Amino acid sequence: MIFKQLFDQKSSTYTYLIASSKGREALIIDPVLENVSNYIILLKELDLRLVKVIDTHIHADHVTGASKLKDITKCSTIMGDHTPADAVEIKVKDDEYVNLENLKIRAMYTPGHTSDSYSFLMNNYLFSGDTLLINGTGRTDFQNGDSKDAYNSIFNKLLKLPDETFLYPAHDYKGEKVSTIGKEKKQNPRLQVSSVDEYVEIMNNLDLKKPNEIDFNVTKNINLGA
Repeated sequence: MIFKQLFDQKSSTYTYLIASSKGREALIIDPVLENVSNYIILLKELDLRLVKVIDTHIHADHVTGASKLKDITKCSTIMGDHTPADAVEIKVKDDEYVNLENLKIRAMYTPGHTSDSYSFLMNNYLFSGDTLLINGTGRTDFQNGDSKDAYNSIFNKLLKLPDETFLYPAHDYKGEKVSTIGKEKKQNPRLQVSSVDEYVEIMNNLDLKKPNEIDFNVTKNINLGA
């Protein structure tokens, strides 16, 4: 299997490129508009044909490269069925599978960070978007975010996966690249709570700065970056 983790310095976004092997079909998760030319170069180097692009949710901190990748490669665009982006070609439901030749990727509806947030599970690789981060969790104070929904998504869905499941988030701000579900259960400070109310209390008092250009980015991303 080909698996590439790519990083956007400006927005601290991780983008993932997946294929079964060289010369085959490929899929990209959470592309960043400014990096599309780099993705195209990498696809050519690996002799891959991009057929699908997934956005885990409507991002607030960068513009997605989905629309531009579609224009260049004719790939299909995919998001969860709660997305407000009408331009998305394929809207997957909870527990539906995205197929990529002999690879199967399970869609998991994990709202809380935003109302449209999805995570995607491929074998023991979890692409958690902004729902579950390494040593953190996604904020819940905009885009119809909800701390109770986030708690349910994390504790009753993602943390039910096997401890050895690899965690690959959409963002990291401290240079961490990968974790596991087991490690997050033990070490993630946001997860050391005894109740949903305790989690909500933490999330309601984060006092985080509003992302730069959030209004512009969200408007663009509802149109897949077009």
